[in-house]
Amino acid sequence: MAAPTTPHSLATASGLLLGSLGFAMIVGALIGWAFGSAAIGLLIGAIVGIPLGVFVVYLVYNRPGT
Repeated sequence: MAAPTTPHSLATASGLLLGSLGFAMIVGALIGWAFGSAAIGLLIGAIVGIPLGVFVVYLVYNRPGT
């Protein structure tokens, strides 16, 4: 069995997705907390975090030379 030509795997992609989503949720919760509603900020962070995670994975996997 040949080794893959890139170090990327499903674990890398899922880690990037979850990390980006978690980061956006934490930032959203902190901003929401500053404005009086951490729950709404958390929700907005989750909504923003999904496309952010997809974009981060796209950037990592679409780099030239990978």
